[in-house]
Amino acid sequence: MIRVLLADDDAMLRVGVAAILGSDDGIEVVAEAGDGVEAVELARRHRPDVVLLDVRMPVMDGLEAAAELRRAVPEVAVVVLTTFDEDDYVARALDEGAAGFLLKAADPRELIIAVHAVAGGAAYLSPRIAHRMITGFRGGRPARRRAAGDRVSVLTPRETEVLGLVGQGLANQAVADRLHLSEGTVKAHVSTILSRLGVRNRVQAAILAYEAGLVEEA
Repeated sequence: MIRVLLADDDAMLRVGVAAILGSDDGIEVVAEAGDGVEAVELARRHRPDVVLLDVRMPVMDGLEAAAELRRAVPEVAVVVLTTFDEDDYVARALDEGAAGFLLKAADPRELIIAVHAVAGGAAYLSPRIAHRMITGFRGGRPARRRAAGDRVSVLTPRETEVLGLVGQGLANQAVADRLHLSEGTVKAHVSTILSRLGVRNRVQAAILAYEAGLVEEA
């Protein structure tokens, strides 16, 4: 069972999101918060697997809450859920360690997919946001690829292989199955990869994998 904490200052929206999540037998909403401070307090108390954070909330906004959650409850996976898809929000969310970024206008099934993805150790970006980021990579591609290739060159061949699969959006178990490794070994590789590349989370690692040419374009 994936335990989820939902934080949004719009009570009616929380009801709707909770209903969507409740339609999945593998997800349980264990707490709801109306602002970022309450979200952090409830996360400390309930230790959920996933926290869904709105960006614009009173007292403490979602991006500030994401940063605090990274310090207070580092094991939790944070998904930023918002109506805003400006690049600055996406960049800040990733910098604060968010494992996913999802638009409120998304199909309800996407919300469930995102929760399962980040709970399984994968990263998740709304397809609209991912498309825009990938499109941005195509400008200045040679320079980006050289710079990303230089960064990735510090990895061992196995770590590079794992990074490529992370770039495809695979969770740890899926990577383990593909490479015939244990999930624990993959987790150790991912931890080492993040440290060596100087990135905070799997989303940033996946973006770097794409820039380095480890992931084929669709």
